[in-house]
Amino acid sequence: MSKTPRLMPKHPGLFRGEVVRSERFTPSIQRVTITGATLVDFPWLGYDHWFRLFLRLPHQVEFVLPELTGARWWDPYFAIPEDVRPHCANYTVAGFRPEAAEMDIDFVVHCGPEGELEGAAAIWACAARPGDPVALLDQGLIFDRPDDATEVLVVADESGLPSTAGILRSLPRDTVGRVIQEIPHAEDRRPLDAPAGVSVTWVIRDDATAVPGAAALEELRRHDTVDEAGYAFVVGESTLAAEGRRHLVRAGLPKGRITFSGFWKSEKKEKVARV
Repeated sequence: MSKTPRLMPKHPGLFRGEVVRSERFTPSIQRVTITGATLVDFPWLGYDHWFRLFLRLPHQVEFVLPELTGARWWDPYFAIPEDVRPHCANYTVAGFRPEAAEMDIDFVVHCGPEGELEGAAAIWACAARPGDPVALLDQGLIFDRPDDATEVLVVADESGLPSTAGILRSLPRDTVGRVIQEIPHAEDRRPLDAPAGVSVTWVIRDDATAVPGAAALEELRRHDTVDEAGYAFVVGESTLAAEGRRHLVRAGLPKGRITFSGFWKSEKKEKVARV
């Protein structure tokens, strides 16, 4: 996940918590709600505020966590023996209620050819029970809209949906622009608190064999005129992020006005023409 140093906390805090509940929020999303005494102090910034999530391994009774201090979290993390090192993955705050010290985390549910769950974090989320321990390391924002941006363009697949939702509810209400949001199924749509001047296009993949992000990229390529004073945020599957940025640069948007980040890489193959 790409990051801008000035948007990251200088002294990232580690917050411990435990699961309150886990439920299937939409057909493709498992929502886990966590709580913890220290979450009251989580410095939530809205937008696409993200964190590194640490999970206990399935075979563990004790939840082993490194002493994480400062920005170089990986040194103490990788110093832990692999067989007891907690699983680590990057997630965006899906919802935060400081008065209740509760945070929602959305996990995309991917299934294999036989319907089996794939991905350690999603498997954990679907099996999570109240009281299961977690920890998260604050990482700040990626969204970096210049103050003089005339419009905002957000493009994402389902892994970026929490970012999309957080950005839209955090944007000034006079913002204008467009969102292209790809999801696996129509039932994965949710209400989005978008400013009146921001249109939302839902792109429904609805094909288990399709490469995630390819449909959003195709829709983006129809967006061939850009305001060079605008700002774009393109995240999700790595090809969507990289090729989406390439398209926008060729359409005339300066590189410095594009934030792009490959949240994950699909093993499915699809030739994507570079235009």
